[in-house]
Formats: sequence, C-alpha cells, structure tokens
Amino acid sequence: MNIDKKTPYGGIDISMEAIASVAGSAASECYGVIGLVPRGSIADAAREVLRLDEYVKGIYTRKGKKGFEVDVYLCCAYGVKLSEIVAEVQKKVKYELEKTFGVSFASVNVFVVDIKEAN
Repeated sequence: MNIDKKTPYGGIDISMEAIASVAGSAASECYGVIGLVPRGSIADAAREVLRLDEYVKGIYTRKGKKGFEVDVYLCCAYGVKLSEIVAEVQKKVKYELEKTFGVSFASVNVFVVDIKEAN
C-alpha cells in the first residue's frame, strides 16, 4: 500500500517500506521496547524480534474511514508498565510520521505480542 500526496511541485508516492522504517525506528527508541515483531501468528511472532531492515513485517498501514491507520507490533521489556510503553509509542510514532511525511494519521494502534527479560 502506498500513500499518494499532492504538492504544488508534483505528486509524492510514499511507500509502505518508508512508513515502516520511520514508525519502526520511532517505536524502537522508546523506553521499554525490546523490538518489533512480525504480525500474524502469536506463537511465531513471540520467537522473533525484527532487525532494522525488517521493520516492514512489524508495521501495518491502511487507509480507514477517518484517515490512515498504523498498527505496531511490539515485544516489551519485563517489569516496565505496559500502559506507559504503549502511550509513549503511540505519541512518538504519530508525531514522527506526521512530521516526516506531512500526512495526518488517524490512529496508531500498538499491540504487545510478547514480554521478555531485557538483556
């Protein structure tokens, strides 16, 4: 899925990989986040934390009725308050995406798939 943006200078096509890269980078910088995990089967996702070049598997973007929506699938650190992690990831990802692409995002949904002991 791509986002088409029109400017006075022409059209811009924003790819899913670009959105995933910015959103994944913003999410992984938040305190308490170990990494992103692929969406899909919880059993498979719990075994794998994604590398930087694979963020597209842990981010899902779609166009909803109110605008663009982003789903982020995370692995969090044990012993950290989940509600604080989720709120911080939502705020940071939404801010970074809107600042980078100049497109409004209706929602950022965060799914905690796994909790692991931080190394």
